Amino acid sequence: MTEVEDDAGGNAGMQDFRCGFAALVGRPNVGKSTLLNALMGQKLSIVTPRPQTTRHRVLGLHQGTKVQIAFVDTPGLHHGGKRALNRAMNRTAASVLADADVCVFVVEALHWTREDDLALEHLKRDGRVVIAAVNKVDKVNPRARLLPYLQELSHRHDFAETVPVSAAKHTNLQPLITAIASRLPLSPPLFPVEQVTDRDLKFRIGELIREKLTMELDQELPYGIAVEIETLGEDGGQLVVNAAIWVDREGQKPIVIGAGGERLKRIGRKARMELNDMLDRRLHLTLWVKVRESWADSARALTELGLE
Repeated sequence: MTEVEDDAGGNAGMQDFRCGFAALVGRPNVGKSTLLNALMGQKLSIVTPRPQTTRHRVLGLHQGTKVQIAFVDTPGLHHGGKRALNRAMNRTAASVLADADVCVFVVEALHWTREDDLALEHLKRDGRVVIAAVNKVDKVNPRARLLPYLQELSHRHDFAETVPVSAAKHTNLQPLITAIASRLPLSPPLFPVEQVTDRDLKFRIGELIREKLTMELDQELPYGIAVEIETLGEDGGQLVVNAAIWVDREGQKPIVIGAGGERLKRIGRKARMELNDMLDRRLHLTLWVKVRESWADSARALTELGLE
């Protein structure tokens, strides 16, 4: 975990300690989850190339000697609220802003879209302190091409600070941490110093399974997949997990299972191997594919699956 600079928190002593919430906000697929993982030095949010992978708020706690930053990853703000799931994701992202002390507006270097406009409009209406994190600068070549983009960005909003970063390469993260820390309120820690996230083991296991599903299925299924951990227990020194994979149409079930069950076995194997490494223990994982018609359009189903 990156240690914050001494000048971010002032003089020694709890009276100079800074603590608060920093919301990572932006359009889908701009790198917010990758940035959270880079800032935390470990994987807390799942990452795939598909937009709208993040569905929940995910909190990661940066613990410095004079600062505690509660980073909050959010679903990407996006147009097109035809499905209840999409509307719920937008509400989740917008609600995080209400609790944020600092908003980190994540944009992609040299790119600007209608959904960047949408995210920025939310931030302007909210009136919080906004720091721009210009991500994926490692892909800008030659680097001189970045300057006109930064100048154009400065005309879009009066950002408290603009920090070019590369979440994928872990580049220039310390200046971003320092910029955030210096703008947090003076406050004692809000969370125990040993805590890393507010998400429990069930949530993290379910999300990692969903990541492997998304990577494996790629363009074959839309967003009608959810994962629910039905049981989690111990047996003979190993963790035993039974998980339901919910699809929203009967015809999607064989797609997930694959010929002879091979696809589901492959997904389970990839999830189990990464979970073994993440948890540093043996894990037995059983996956079941179940149908819940049009769950992504049902407010009740979203609530029952923890998505609302």
